[in-house]
Amino acid sequence: MISVIITTYNWPVALNLCVRSLFNQTDKDFEIIIADDGSKKDTEQLVIELKKVSNINIKYVWQEDLGFRKTAILNKAIQITDGEYIIFLDGDCVTQPDFIEKHRALRRAKAMVTGSRILLNNSLSKQLCSDTNWDFNSIKKKSLLYRIFGRMNKFMPLWIKLPSSPLRNYKVFIWRRIKGCNMAAWKSDIQNIQGFSEDINGWGHEDADFVFRLHLSGVMRRSGSWCTEVLHLYHSETNKSKDKLNAGIVKKRMLELKTK
Repeated sequence: MISVIITTYNWPVALNLCVRSLFNQTDKDFEIIIADDGSKKDTEQLVIELKKVSNINIKYVWQEDLGFRKTAILNKAIQITDGEYIIFLDGDCVTQPDFIEKHRALRRAKAMVTGSRILLNNSLSKQLCSDTNWDFNSIKKKSLLYRIFGRMNKFMPLWIKLPSSPLRNYKVFIWRRIKGCNMAAWKSDIQNIQGFSEDINGWGHEDADFVFRLHLSGVMRRSGSWCTEVLHLYHSETNKSKDKLNAGIVKKRMLELKTK
């Protein structure tokens, strides 16, 4: 079975859309774990309501709001997963109906997958969030127009899905194109590196650190582009005050490990 961990913080409208898009998956053999980094009670209430209408098992884990602590809540969520393979998804991302199916097709032993995203503008994001019934086919049919008028930054990956092949395999560690909002790995490989590094707090680069440490442990990175794209809802810019500090932590760790 696959476990999908969704991180969220005080945006229940987006989380609702994210989870409901998972209800429409072609592959139903998965569970959902909502990892809440300190949201108010309305998020927990939403989860209660979603559980009532879901045929997919939904679990919920919450931690006190002490600032951006995504790594800590992810590690808590990992502990309660039942799946042997884990997909990481952000609560401001909406999935295509074959999202689980494509991730399952890309998985390989001792390998992880890093996917990509399609950015939506503010007006399209508000439009989708205002409609509780997720209709992917409607979005797909209008995607060319959305691209022409700047409502999404790309549309072709919604129409063209490239198959699994050795061309997806990264030969060396590359920092670029790592998106923590859409990536997957085997639970045993994640446990082998003790999960996410909780010395990285605040926004930025916890995903690069995670991928780098998996790489060092012998796990190969595979690209999920043109196969697993998620639709990323627009939101105001996150506080990035820890960006340089976190990048420095990762770079220092990389340097230390390379010189050993």
